[in-house]
Amino acid sequence: MRSSFLFTSESVSEGHPDKVADQISDAVVDLFLGKDPEARIACETLTTTQRVVLAGEIRGRGIYDEATGWAPGVPEEVERVVRETVKRIGYEQAGFHWNEFEFANHLHGQSAHIAQGVDEAGNKDEGAGDQGIMFGYATDETPDLLPATLYYAHRILERMAADRHNKVVDFLEPDAKSQVTLEYRDEAPVRATALVVSTQHAPGYFFHGGEGDPAKYQQLHDYVMGVFRDVLPEGFITDETKIYVNPTGRFEIGGPDGDAGLTGRKIIVDTYGGASPHGGGAFSGKDPTKVDRSAAYVARYLAKNVVAAGLARRVTIQLSYAIGIAEPLSVYVDTHGTGTVPEATLERVLPQLVRLTPKGIREHLKLNKPIYQKTAAYGHFGRQAEGDYFTWEKTDLVDALKAAVA
Repeated sequence: MRSSFLFTSESVSEGHPDKVADQISDAVVDLFLGKDPEARIACETLTTTQRVVLAGEIRGRGIYDEATGWAPGVPEEVERVVRETVKRIGYEQAGFHWNEFEFANHLHGQSAHIAQGVDEAGNKDEGAGDQGIMFGYATDETPDLLPATLYYAHRILERMAADRHNKVVDFLEPDAKSQVTLEYRDEAPVRATALVVSTQHAPGYFFHGGEGDPAKYQQLHDYVMGVFRDVLPEGFITDETKIYVNPTGRFEIGGPDGDAGLTGRKIIVDTYGGASPHGGGAFSGKDPTKVDRSAAYVARYLAKNVVAAGLARRVTIQLSYAIGIAEPLSVYVDTHGTGTVPEATLERVLPQLVRLTPKGIREHLKLNKPIYQKTAAYGHFGRQAEGDYFTWEKTDLVDALKAAVA
């Protein structure tokens, strides 16, 4: 295992076109779960210039019935939450405006063939909504037990979005990306070797190829540098750190007007920034019977508790499922040489602490609630558990874990 190296992660803002799509999809999930906690939802969103399109499969009481179609008033509610989501993000641009884009809703009923294999019935437990593999990861690099490169990439853009919403500055627009490269020594991050921010900006705040306003660009550059210094630990930015602020030059056309957005295209940003494997399934737009989402959440929950309990400094957990089958097909633990107990012990103990069926996961983490739109920007992990939100970030298994492996 290497102890000294460079590693990079990226993040994207809430105004990135793919993240706009994720937030819309999860706004629909929240709307439907608020009506029926057992609703089935698979909502995909496309965003592009002055257009938002929904597609996917749904089912739920007071929402959509295969025989009668939409419940009265629900399509109008769907459009309302879609437009409210875009308004909250801040899009009031000529190419993408919350009150002016064309909207198309192509959601339809869930396949009866999927429902018969997944639904709980008689002596049959609720099965997984699809086959797949899910990974959870935790590391002691940061207080939130998230990889440092991703943690700081998220925090940079969160700070910029907060300053935009609070009108601390008036030249930022919603679309932005960040990238953080850190040097690790003895497996610990010690300094930033490269920091990148590309942010959509108000007209004129660029200087490139002799065009633009150098004073305005300097204002933007100095602001971003201030964010870097506030977010990263003291001493991480040195004279050798390479800094890139809007390296392509001008970035006035952005968001869905600059590039089409689709639900589920930022799965590495959503998870661990490339520090862990990914099973390939996206989270946003899916109700918690879909193990792509719920099993990934519980895998993170288990990994975080393992590290918080001091049983490893770094751990990866894999779960696998088959459609219609309740119990996971496999549980795999890798502590990357940092563990204090055998991995096989953790593989035996963890399923005893949390029932890893779709229903068991949903009940343990209280997932059948409208809690998902908050997850759809700045990462699903490394967040503060608060009430019903981000329950998978709790470390309430620590004592039970320690006792189980003693």
